[in-house]
Amino acid sequence: MERFLRFDIEQIPLIAAVLIIAFTVHEFAHAYTAYKLGDTTAKDQGRLTLNPIQHLDPIGTLLIFIFGFGWARPVPVKRRNFKNPRLGGIIVSLMGPLSNFALAVIGTGILVLFSANFPPMLVEFLLWFNYFNVLLFVFNLLPLQPLDGYRILEDLVSPSVRAKMTQYEQYGSLVFLILVITPLGSYTIYPILNTVIPYFVSNLQNMFLSLL
Repeated sequence: MERFLRFDIEQIPLIAAVLIIAFTVHEFAHAYTAYKLGDTTAKDQGRLTLNPIQHLDPIGTLLIFIFGFGWARPVPVKRRNFKNPRLGGIIVSLMGPLSNFALAVIGTGILVLFSANFPPMLVEFLLWFNYFNVLLFVFNLLPLQPLDGYRILEDLVSPSVRAKMTQYEQYGSLVFLILVITPLGSYTIYPILNTVIPYFVSNLQNMFLSLL
């Protein structure tokens, strides 16, 4: 069974713990921001919480271990409830990825500044924690349906362009899956991830190392 998994069996508990935190905080950030901007939809559906059960998608989480990608349950947002729907939509979409970046900053700070006496398992946890949170930050900002980057792009373009984009959204998820699962990803999104993620991880580490 192990050969079908993206990660080694012994790494799965650590990665599962990382994903529970990363996905939960990401979705909570969407819900909380929408609530503060005037949309109570997520709150009314019990999503304004840090309870992972409310945010994790079983299939999306499982696919992380098989294919190396996955998803949580999207937070419902009604843009019309914002005073400025376009600006509110952009802010809500941004806060999910930014919450993961904030977690990566915190995790990197703990790892660099305080890990000298940490047990090896905790150090490994922090390494995975930082990696996955940077991954979620970068990955979710890609302008592909159904990612946050696509929602941001929708709110940046004119209403007429947004209407045209909406017409083709039903195909967007299929294109996304093809890019992620098939070898086409090796020529499209993976080169981006493999370049940008190490850049952020390295620079976050260097930032805290400069404090020592």
